[in-house]
Amino acid sequence: MERKRILSGMRSTGKLHLGNLHGALKNWIELQESGKYDCFYFVADWHAITSEYSSTEGLKDNIINMVIDWLSVGLDPNKSTLFVQSAVKEHAELFLLLSMITPLAWLERNPTYKEMKTELANKDFSTFGFLGYPVLQAADIIMYKAYGVPVGVDQLPHVELTREIARRFNFLYKEIFPVPEPLLTSVPKLLGVDGRKMSKSYDNSIYISDRGKTLQHKVNSMFTDPQRIRKSDPGNPEICNVFTFHGLYSPREKVKEIDVECRKAGIGCTDCKRMLAKRIAEELSPVHERIDYYTSHPDEINAIIEEGNNKASKIARQTMDEVRAAMKI
Repeated sequence: MERKRILSGMRSTGKLHLGNLHGALKNWIELQESGKYDCFYFVADWHAITSEYSSTEGLKDNIINMVIDWLSVGLDPNKSTLFVQSAVKEHAELFLLLSMITPLAWLERNPTYKEMKTELANKDFSTFGFLGYPVLQAADIIMYKAYGVPVGVDQLPHVELTREIARRFNFLYKEIFPVPEPLLTSVPKLLGVDGRKMSKSYDNSIYISDRGKTLQHKVNSMFTDPQRIRKSDPGNPEICNVFTFHGLYSPREKVKEIDVECRKAGIGCTDCKRMLAKRIAEELSPVHERIDYYTSHPDEINAIIEEGNNKASKIARQTMDEVRAAMKI
C-alpha cells in the first residue's frame, strides 16, 4: 500500500525550545516511526524573514542548527525527507501564482496576524510578506500534494486557509491539489518561564540545547502558583507551569506525590523546580550528546540537507509542470 504523504515545517528563527519539541517534533517522530506516512519536513527559512527581515545575518546558521536539533531529537533522514524551503525555488513561483487568486479578506482575518501585531508591537509587521505568508504556507503544503499537516490547535486557521486556497485553485483551473487534512497534536501548549506562550520572540524559552547552569537558571525563574507567596502556603498544581512540565518529565508516581505535597505545603517551589531541572537534564542528556556529535560533523549535516533538497525539488518540478499546464501559462 502506498503511504500517504504528510508535510510540516518550522521557521528558522533561532534555537528550538521545549515547546517545539513537545508541540511538534515528538509528533513528527511518532508519525515517522509509524511507517504509515511519507514524511516531508522542511526548514522554513523564507518564512523566518517575515518577522526577521531587518536582521538576516544569522539565517544560514539557523538552518544548520535547526537540522542538528531535528536529528538529535530523533528525526531520521532515512525515514523522512528533510529539506530547506529556499533551496526549492518552485515554492516562490507557486506562492506568486496562488497570491493572484487569494482574496485579501482571507488574509486579513488570520488570527495569528492580529495576535502577533498586538503582542509584538515593537516590530513593524506592516509588510506584504507578513500579511501574505499564509499563501506561501499554502504553496509549501500543496506543492507536495500532502494528505495531512501535523499541527497544534493554534495552527488550525492556517491549514483551513490552505484548504480554501486549494479548493479555489481546483475550481478555477483543474483538480490538481488534494485538500489537506490537519493532523492535530495532543500535547497541550507549553508556557514559557514568564507564563506566556513559549516563544523566541518573547525571550521566555527553555531551549532543547540548554544544559547545566543555564537550564537550572531558567527553571528557577519559572512562574508558579501566583497565590502561593510563602512555602507554608498550600499550592494549586493545576495552575502551576512547573507542575505541567513535571507531567512531561517526571515519573507518574512522582507527579502524584508532588501534587499531594504541593496542596498541603509539604514541598516548596524551590525544591520542586530543582527536581524539574534535574529531570529535564536527564531526559535531554542523550539529545545533547547527539547535538555535540552533529555540531562537530558539518559535512554529514550538509549531505543530509542536499539529499532532501534534491528529492523535494524533483517533486516540486513535476507539480509546477502540472500547475502551468492547468493555468495555460
